Amino acid sequence: MGQYGTIARLHSLLSEKRLSCTELTRAYLDAIKKENSALCAYVKVTPETALKAAAKVDAKIAAGEPLAPLEGIPMTLKDNISTKGIETTCCSRILKGYVPIYDATVWDLLKKQNAVLLGKSNMDEFAMGSSCETSCFGGAKNPHNRKRVAGGSSGGVAAAVSANLAAFGLGSDTGGSIRQPASFCGVVGFKPTYGAVSRFGLIAYASSFDQIGPIAPSVEDAALIYDAISDYDPMDSTSIGRKAPVSPALENSIRGKKIGIVKEYFRGVRPDVDSAIKKAVGVLCSLGAETVEFSLPAISYSLPVYYILACAEASSNLGRYDGIRYGYQTKQHFADRNDMVCKTRSEGFGAEVKRRILLGTYVLSAGYYDAYYKKAQNLRGTIIQSFGEAFRKCDFIAAPTVPMTAFPENYAAKDPVETYLTDLCTVPVNIAGLPAVSVPCGFGNDGMPVGLQLIGPEFSEAPLLNAANQYELASRKTSFRSVETGVRL
Repeated sequence: MGQYGTIARLHSLLSEKRLSCTELTRAYLDAIKKENSALCAYVKVTPETALKAAAKVDAKIAAGEPLAPLEGIPMTLKDNISTKGIETTCCSRILKGYVPIYDATVWDLLKKQNAVLLGKSNMDEFAMGSSCETSCFGGAKNPHNRKRVAGGSSGGVAAAVSANLAAFGLGSDTGGSIRQPASFCGVVGFKPTYGAVSRFGLIAYASSFDQIGPIAPSVEDAALIYDAISDYDPMDSTSIGRKAPVSPALENSIRGKKIGIVKEYFRGVRPDVDSAIKKAVGVLCSLGAETVEFSLPAISYSLPVYYILACAEASSNLGRYDGIRYGYQTKQHFADRNDMVCKTRSEGFGAEVKRRILLGTYVLSAGYYDAYYKKAQNLRGTIIQSFGEAFRKCDFIAAPTVPMTAFPENYAAKDPVETYLTDLCTVPVNIAGLPAVSVPCGFGNDGMPVGLQLIGPEFSEAPLLNAANQYELASRKTSFRSVETGVRL
């Protein structure tokens, strides 16, 4: 433990008084000031909040008190996670100026540990997108190549962690929004089992799919963060909490574990990505795991099922943005309330959000509900059942996180439907509510990172992250490449 974990190293530096938390925090804030204008990873920096937390940690260190695992560690939050007294916009014009009056449960838990919030990170508007470019602030850039996207929707968090502008961050994953940007930026992204982490205070996109999780430099870091945020929360009716801490289980052998290779996950995958994934599976086999190949035909329906159901939920969830209660209101003259709401939403929402609201409203409308929404719900049950059958054959499934590496800027705008296909390998996990982790596993022919996705059954976080950690330890030198920006410790 601690060989590659940024959090463990920083914790050691603070505990041994080799560095004060204020010095550490200022180093990150200085790096953000220097790099963020080019990367656009942060949409709001919070130096006062950060330095206030750092001062508390320094006082504890001076008093000889022990530090919690994440205490004093500089981090960032995706801008759809509510922060009391700090603007939270979902990177949408319609929420500019909105300041929550309460904290999301995940931030409340981290705040109680005195984690240091550096700022709020960029994202696709209302988490709808695969490139981060639907943000009203402009998209986050990929630290490995700034002419490539950071991915979406949690692109700002992934860019910040990859560029060493935060030790870790929290994102949300509705159809791959943690794992896809983590893959594109060469960091670890972990989506827990649905219900393991509270969604209270997460501004909803699609409530039955959304899940908060960590983006971090290593699997060890992701495990520490998960342990800190996965308490049962009575404020979230879907909250279950973790079964047990996962960090103590990261040093177990994976000998004899069966890794499922599902044919459908490899259709349409770019050859260099396919090669990197198969090489990574070879590393798992060298550690004693065995592969089991089989077909899972039901996941071929995942994309239409996901986009029908998620957009239907979005059309309902986003109905609250009417320009009356909070957020943006049109400055144009309006004839009546309906005219005001129409103009507010037309001006406040971006093109991708409007597209998904319209799709969701359509599939829920009279005459189309049975043809689309009801069928999609039935197929969702079939997909869940198929995964249950798959995990009777194997312990985990190995797959690409994304069929390609990070695409160029403006690629998504030219062909939005083609961009949806990048979610092919990630959305089945959200449909079934399963845990999955993306770990860097090499580079494509274009020199950009590739992510290996490991998927497990419900609440298998401990063995899943252990397998990912064993792979990481065995392959770190060839699969990871640091970015020469940000804080270097």
